[in-house]
Formats: sequence, C-alpha cells, structure tokens
Amino acid sequence: MNNDRRKVLDMIRNQIGELKDKLDDLKSEVETSRDEEQEYYDNMPEGFQNGERGDKAQQATSSLDDACSNLDDAVNSLDEALSSIDQAQAV
Repeated sequence: MNNDRRKVLDMIRNQIGELKDKLDDLKSEVETSRDEEQEYYDNMPEGFQNGERGDKAQQATSSLDDACSNLDDAVNSLDEALSSIDQAQAV
C-alpha cells in the first residue's frame, strides 16, 4: 500500500474514532434517560405502577434499553471496521 492510501486510511481511522466517541456520549445520555425513567417508575405508588402510567414508563424504559443496545452494536461495528483498516494497512 502506498503512502497516499495510508494517509487516507489514517484520516478515515480518525473520523471513525471521533464517531465512536460521539456514539459513546450519546449512549451515556440515553442511559441517563433510561435510568431516570426507571427511577420514575420505581418511585410511583403501586397503584400507578400497575396502571397506564406504569405501563408507559416500563415501555419507555424498555425502548431506551433497546436504544442503548443498538448504540453498543454500532460501536462494536466501528471497532470491527477499525480492525479491518488496521489489517489492510499492515499488508
């Protein structure tokens, strides 16, 4: 691989690293929202927990948990992309 292509791949690696950092920050924000929603549910009187409000809070918590999982998957995919780029540069 010539130096020009290596420079391009280095630039791509940097951009992927920045994207990973941003996704990690976003995941943290989603986790905070999820935890706050769970705390809201946990602090509800039992009557509300078993009602519509409780159901909505549990659904929101579950959806936010799914979002966290999907963001984890995205970060893992970016890690795999970085590994592939490293392998290409090592050749």
